[in-house]
Amino acid sequence: MLCAQFLGLLTVTGLVRALVLPVGSQLTDTEKGRRKVVHVLEDESGAVIVQTAPGKVVTHRGGSITLPCRYHHEPENTDPARIRIKWTKVTDSLQFEDVFVALGHQQRVFGSYRGRVELEEAGPGDASVIIHNITLQDYGRYECEVTNDMEDDTGFVNLDLEGVVFPYHPRVGRYKLNYHQAQDVCREQDAILASHGQLHKAWLDGLDWCNAGWLEDGSVQYPISHPRDQCGRKNTPAGVRNYGYRHKEDERYDAFCFTSNLNGRVYFLKRFKKVNYSEAVKACQRDGSTVAKVGQLYAAWKIQLLDRCEAGWLEDGSIRYPIVNPRARCGGPEPGVRNLGFPDKKFRLYGVYCFRKNKDSTGVQVQPTLQPKKTINSVTANVTRNN
Repeated sequence: MLCAQFLGLLTVTGLVRALVLPVGSQLTDTEKGRRKVVHVLEDESGAVIVQTAPGKVVTHRGGSITLPCRYHHEPENTDPARIRIKWTKVTDSLQFEDVFVALGHQQRVFGSYRGRVELEEAGPGDASVIIHNITLQDYGRYECEVTNDMEDDTGFVNLDLEGVVFPYHPRVGRYKLNYHQAQDVCREQDAILASHGQLHKAWLDGLDWCNAGWLEDGSVQYPISHPRDQCGRKNTPAGVRNYGYRHKEDERYDAFCFTSNLNGRVYFLKRFKKVNYSEAVKACQRDGSTVAKVGQLYAAWKIQLLDRCEAGWLEDGSIRYPIVNPRARCGGPEPGVRNLGFPDKKFRLYGVYCFRKNKDSTGVQVQPTLQPKKTINSVTANVTRNN
């Protein structure tokens, strides 16, 4: 008899869980960054049940985003002052970063999230938070935990950013960076180390690069769209090659960086004369700007659709130029940011790309100013290919 009752309880519980119907995770362009509504049906066990949106929520640097989380508890008249809502960021499998906690009307925001995070408060059972002025570092996985006296439950939300991945090595040459130096050079170029997911998406969009680079999780990988003998043998399938997790202090590789929406504008400074590096710096300063960083040029190419067939200095001393609409005299048949390397800074052979920051530093998404003749979605960051 007890066994039959237990089996009946399992059947009912299974039916109730089958009735949990989250809205599909596919988003249109106009829906990106909006909260997903999740409907939850519960039994009468009294447990707290947390439901978060499937898939990812997507925004851009400088924007605002709602991380959706709803909970249900029985009985309905449970004192709201006894409900604790806690948000943390999962930095790896064993570490968490506190973001936000609320107990009744008492709320606290932590660390770099101070002044940027608030509860959405869209009605009973809403534990969603809004993050304003999104930064590159906000990318990642978040945990929503709701506690009601002794009962608690958690759910997870993945925050993704629209942006671009690019390979990078400094003037001193290839394979010169340990993990911490790779973090630093990406930061210096207005970027962060890319995640595996970001690199994989860039590979799906056409990124092909033969040199291995650090990723944010401490692994070393590289994307190959066109297998060849110089890059792990011609007869191997295309894909993201993975060296695994490497020693962060002792081993040296390049870096794969990720950047997102600009809070300003990159432009080629029109001059009648070519300039050396020091003259380029002064020219941008006289124009009320600074010399553009590599990450800023990539973001301008990807988001602003900057297309310029003129080589120019960047802040790190490299010479590059962005091509949206490929043509014969502009470095190859595919769109991308062309890289001419690190010449002697005394050479007066190039122009300069400047960056002017928006007066409103909160960052409004920049709308494209040029319609490409050829899509760049298939080649997210195809720089001059290294064979």
